[in-house]
Amino acid sequence: MIKSKLSIKLLWYVTPLVIIPLLFLGGFTLSNVTQSTEKQADIIVSRFVQQQQQNIFNYTEVFHSATELLSNSPVLSQFIESSSETTSIEPTQIGALLDVFASYTDAYPDILSIDLITPQEKSLAFYSSDLFAESKQYAFTKTFKKNNFSRMQFMQQSKNGITSIYFVKPIFKSQFHLESPKLLAYLILHLDPSVINASILDAPFENTLNLIINNEGKVLFSSDFSKRGIFLTEYELKNVKLAAKGEQLIPLKISSIDQKSRMLYAIHMNDGSYYISSIPRNILYESGNAISLITALIVLISVVLLPILIFIVVKSLLLTPLALLGKASQRVGDGDLKVRLPIVSKDEMGTLFHDFNHMVNQIRHYQGQLEDYKEHLEDKVHARTEALAKMNHQLEQAIDQAKQANQLKSRFLANMSHEIRTPLTAIIGFTEQMLFKEVPDVKDSHLNTVLRNSKHLLELINNILDLSKIEAEKLEIEQQKCELAQLVEDINSVIKVLADGKNLEFKINYHYPLPHSINSDITRLKQVLLNICTNAVKFTEQGYVNLSILYIPQIEQLKFIITDSGIGMSKNELQRIFKPFEQADSSTTRRFGGTGLGLCISKNLANLLGGDVEVSSEKGIGSRFSLTIATNNQGKEFKLLESNVDLNPVKEIKQKIESAHYDARILVAEDNLDNQELIRLLLEHWGLNPEFANNGSEAVEMALTNDYDLILMDMQMPIMGGQEATQMLRHTAYDGPIIALTANVMKHDVDTYIEAGCNEALAKPIDKKELEFTLEKYLSLQKISNQKWEEILANDEFTKLNETYKNKLPGLITELEKFNQKQDWQELKDLSHNIKGSSGCFGFMAISQAAAALETDLTQKEYTNVQSSFKKLIHSINQSA
Repeated sequence: MIKSKLSIKLLWYVTPLVIIPLLFLGGFTLSNVTQSTEKQADIIVSRFVQQQQQNIFNYTEVFHSATELLSNSPVLSQFIESSSETTSIEPTQIGALLDVFASYTDAYPDILSIDLITPQEKSLAFYSSDLFAESKQYAFTKTFKKNNFSRMQFMQQSKNGITSIYFVKPIFKSQFHLESPKLLAYLILHLDPSVINASILDAPFENTLNLIINNEGKVLFSSDFSKRGIFLTEYELKNVKLAAKGEQLIPLKISSIDQKSRMLYAIHMNDGSYYISSIPRNILYESGNAISLITALIVLISVVLLPILIFIVVKSLLLTPLALLGKASQRVGDGDLKVRLPIVSKDEMGTLFHDFNHMVNQIRHYQGQLEDYKEHLEDKVHARTEALAKMNHQLEQAIDQAKQANQLKSRFLANMSHEIRTPLTAIIGFTEQMLFKEVPDVKDSHLNTVLRNSKHLLELINNILDLSKIEAEKLEIEQQKCELAQLVEDINSVIKVLADGKNLEFKINYHYPLPHSINSDITRLKQVLLNICTNAVKFTEQGYVNLSILYIPQIEQLKFIITDSGIGMSKNELQRIFKPFEQADSSTTRRFGGTGLGLCISKNLANLLGGDVEVSSEKGIGSRFSLTIATNNQGKEFKLLESNVDLNPVKEIKQKIESAHYDARILVAEDNLDNQELIRLLLEHWGLNPEFANNGSEAVEMALTNDYDLILMDMQMPIMGGQEATQMLRHTAYDGPIIALTANVMKHDVDTYIEAGCNEALAKPIDKKELEFTLEKYLSLQKISNQKWEEILANDEFTKLNETYKNKLPGLITELEKFNQKQDWQELKDLSHNIKGSSGCFGFMAISQAAAALETDLTQKEYTNVQSSFKKLIHSINQSA
């Protein structure tokens, strides 16, 4: 052990002293090698690309010069002058000119054809090395007609990916004024760029991909022919331009070409195109990686070997003598006092051996004296041993108490967690049920149940906070009078919904007579019943769940029996069912979830309520839980329930909306004045006075300078739309609710508004129920009766507003016809969108539908259908006006 520990310590101290300098040295070397390799690769690639650029420039300059020389040919000049003065051209003149063209194609084999065309694109003379070739229309004609350059160059790529170069030279009349030169013809040379094709295949490294792309990102030339004609993405083209501007290697993955990680060098050529050379990163830095690997290997070997050599030296000089000293010390410890160490050196180790021998002699000297005190020492040791045993016993008791306290705390927290979750089951269950399936007849009952369970949850939270009233595993039970029918109805309202959701039969069996009321802790009792019943539903896939209620007057106890046709339990599972954190088995936990605390808590609560929970079950058949509680009616008068007629659960009355008061500020962003008036009219009946913004820009300014509780945002407005305004507000940390108002209610449109920052989206024409629901959700408003809405729509102010909008319809026809005549499709689409929303709000559904159809045709650019939809819209407006 001594040798092992000392060896570890030596390695611990020596190794860093050796390794750290080596690591610094290795890191510095690796850094220099990497930088040197990158600089060398940068120089090689940049020189290569610049050389290729110069070669291409020299090549194109040759043909620019050839084009210039040919344009100044006397034969060509005489031919053009003759063609401009007469409509008929002598065959001899054409033959002479074609001979000149042929001489140039012989001198420059890369020339495929020479064409002389008029400004009206009529070919005057055409010569090609291909006897079957003819003059054709050039795709770039409009471009060189617009330019006033004395020479021009174009690259055109055919469908098979072959790129050709065209040199264009405008020819003017020999005697002309600079203010008004007369253009006679264009001379066009068509080349097969052999030098460029050869240059693009040259490579400074293996697997190099060379490209020439135009300003739009299209690959015109490529060392990999299959890549020609591909367009780079806007992001890749932007990075290529940045690389050309910086004139340095950059890492860039060109996903349009392949998925390889490459280092790219680009240069901007004179004709506006870009020459790109990209090399895989691993190949470009291959040599540097090899050097780095060798350097790292040397450092690694040094790191391993140097500590080993140092350890060997230290072991021979220090560890071996220490090991000898350790063995001698062990023998002394075993009682062998005849041990002596050989002194072979006069260094510190020899001094240590000498002192050890002296110590052994002293021990032998005092051993005799210790024998004299042996009997007395044995007495003292015995007394001390008894004292230590007593202290150990006390310590064990303290540890057990600490463990028990920790267990009590854990179980207490588990009980509280379960008690909080129980009322949440009712609240969430009824809320979801009413959201998805609202039944007017039972809505009040459901709301009252949610309210009662919310109060129950509040009571539990208050109990948790009031820690002074709660002791570990000793919950205080309060006795209060509660009606049995109301208790059972609360349980039924929760379990019935859960059972219906799984297509299970849930039935309550009353075994009369039953006490009308009991004195118990209704919160704890409801908690136990809900836990057992929800477990029965959860573990039953098909069949039934029954709740039976019996009264045992002899012992003043109420008995609840819950039976189900679920999965059942085995005998071993029944033994663990009431233990905390226990379920039937691990598969049950995975399949049905749960913590396994419910039944343990329920049994403890039942005991506190003066009863118990018992269970019997058969695997695969079902389970039967029996809950008994004390009614605590001794010495008190109480009624008995004799039949179902006596059952009458209390119906709580919900709060009327007229008694509520809301002080909310609402901003409405709407550019249509008619819609503004309608929204104002609707909101004022809730006592809400909205403020209006005519466009998104005003809405942003008002929202940032005022404190609004809710914003209704139209999505399509002038100056700034609702989507842009919402994004700007969210970027400025505005966190209030924003509700989108839009006539575009397709799913992808709504998703776009939600992504922009809107909380919800309401469709135009405005649905009164949807608006009502939204205001309830965000302003805590209760529902207003349908009669209130009918009064709004039937009052004189709304009728006057509707009539005002109707009077505006002829003016809309004038605007529509104006935009249609000008074929201003964008303005026509915006106006039809506005009409779609506003007309629907005022009940002109035919106009709204026709406007929606026209907007759809314009959005999808189906201009062949526009006139038909336009006529239908005009007809609908005329009918309504």
